[in-house]
Amino acid sequence: MINQIRRDEMFDFDFNSGEPIYRQVAEQIEEAIINGSFPEGTQIPSTTEISNQFHINPATVLKGMNMLVANGLIEKKRGVGMFVVQGAQETVKGARRATFFEKEIQTLVKQAKSLSISETELLKMISKGYEQ
Repeated sequence: MINQIRRDEMFDFDFNSGEPIYRQVAEQIEEAIINGSFPEGTQIPSTTEISNQFHINPATVLKGMNMLVANGLIEKKRGVGMFVVQGAQETVKGARRATFFEKEIQTLVKQAKSLSISETELLKMISKGYEQ
């Protein structure tokens, strides 16, 4: 059995959010994969552990985990548990980079154009942001 999940370190569910809990489960496991809390090849907490500790319906937790299985990030080992697959960290980062470009960068460029900010000016602003 995995050590008891530490609420303050791993998961932080917002039960008042408009985002479904199963998606929060999937996103928070993805985040733990990215930041190394769940390294590739290691076992993640079971559906039962998460559902018991956070008082979430096991079917809801399983739905979030099944999303990650479908995306090739974790795998089920019958009778043993769920494990992070090799390459999962880069897969998550790649998907998040694509989303970042679509949602953030394209919006930023559109807004910069509407404010008549040139590409050069925008790049300077971004560089300044990295320096701060």
